Amino acid sequence: MTKKQWQILTLMTISVLTVIGINTEVMGAEDVVIRCGSFRMGISHKDIVTFAETGKKSGNLEIYFNATKQDPKIMQRVLKQNIPVDGVMLSKVLNHSWSSFLLNPLAEVITTPSDSASMQSLRGALVLSALNDNQLSILEIIENYPTAEVHLQGDKILETYQTLENIMGSIGKWGKEEK
Repeated sequence: MTKKQWQILTLMTISVLTVIGINTEVMGAEDVVIRCGSFRMGISHKDIVTFAETGKKSGNLEIYFNATKQDPKIMQRVLKQNIPVDGVMLSKVLNHSWSSFLLNPLAEVITTPSDSASMQSLRGALVLSALNDNQLSILEIIENYPTAEVHLQGDKILETYQTLENIMGSIGKWGKEEK
């Protein structure tokens, strides 16, 4: 399938989802549960966005950082740092049967509340995040996650970002070789 055909297929899919009532603007997670070892803290999407954009911590984020001794500046940087990737190429790669090899490390860190269908949810969030502007961030993935609540392993956030960056870099190289 050509790049143009993938673009058309992807746009048609989003159009169909919009027509049948799934609004992609409101699809993302409303709440984020950040886990660090046995510690868990629920944080609203709004508080996560405010923190990522301004560094201002809500009460729950303050408790989380005090309890886990994590560096808020690293978390803030990693949440909003954009990673370039061709959205159509990403969709193409993540729809191969072997894509679980790429998604599995990320799906262990960014999960659904029940840990079921995390890989499928993550696949959708990644593609939606990248299609708009050919880049993605962990914050965008949270915003496009297709459940009302998303769970993040906070103690693995930097590692997750690095894994994501490596995967997207590999996809970019693979895409250039395809052309």
